Amino acid sequence: QVQLVESGGGLVQPGGSLRLSCAASSSIFSIYDMGWYRQAPGKQRELVAVMTSGGDTVYADSVKGRFTISRDNAKNTVDLQMNSQKPTDTAVYYCNAVSPTSPEKYDYWGQGTQVTVSS
Repeated sequence: QVQLVESGGGLVQPGGSLRLSCAASSSIFSIYDMGWYRQAPGKQRELVAVMTSGGDTVYADSVKGRFTISRDNAKNTVDLQMNSQKPTDTAVYYCNAVSPTSPEKYDYWGQGTQVTVSS
């Protein structure tokens, strides 16, 4: 069982920056693919960024060049640095941990953290 706790959400003005952090409870964090997803009101949850256990990254087109995902396997954390934020980035952001070999069995979510981009 992996428990994920997000932090760092809040209110930011357009063009501003926020950094989200996700702390994982598992000592085997390093073998999981870690990702950030978001869900805006009335919309489906969507992928924001993923970093695989091997260090490869995938970003949604809407955040490329603005957001950066990073992980620290020694600290069991994965962060999302969000720059040049837009009102369309407003959403609840969720941390995800999934086993690359058994995704149907080992797939965990955090409780979410609200990010609001508004002037």
